[in-house]
Amino acid sequence: MKRCEWAPLDSPLYLAYHDDEWGVPVHDDSRLYEMLVLEGAQAGLSWSTILNKREGYRRAFSGFDPGKVARFDSRRVEGLLADPSIVRNRLKVLSAISNAQAVLSVQEEDGSLDPYLWSFVGGAPKVNRFRTLGDIPAETDESAAMSKDLKRRGFKFVGPTVCYAFMQACGLVNDHVVSCFRYREVGG
Repeated sequence: MKRCEWAPLDSPLYLAYHDDEWGVPVHDDSRLYEMLVLEGAQAGLSWSTILNKREGYRRAFSGFDPGKVARFDSRRVEGLLADPSIVRNRLKVLSAISNAQAVLSVQEEDGSLDPYLWSFVGGAPKVNRFRTLGDIPAETDESAAMSKDLKRRGFKFVGPTVCYAFMQACGLVNDHVVSCFRYREVGG
């Protein structure tokens, strides 16, 4: 069975992420918020680090309920910074909280985070036809536009590269290489 080159065969966690989750269209606000937080937390680190800490993040950030996370206070922040099950970077922890507050603002304005984020790809997954990992860009015009507007709305750790990784993970784009068995399964 052929897979994308980035999915190491010796990592069951990575394989499960690639085979079951990456590139599958997501329309749930909590899950979209989760992936924004995790992609931002990954900045400067390996994705395997984040995958290995994902359950810790889910516990520490109240199942990625933006309404709960938006109310985290300084005492809660200090507790998170002492929690080895997440990346203990103050700016990244604070960004998860401010991003939850920004999610609530988007929900109040647009009704849901889902149509807002999906508007950057016209409401439907953009299906690419990349043959190798080297063909896949680190960012696109769409991810740059998303980044710019997210920042305008108060989101943090959402540069164009982070936004493109988010778009890939949440199926806004299908970047499985065409030879990968998942390419057709997720809409190629």
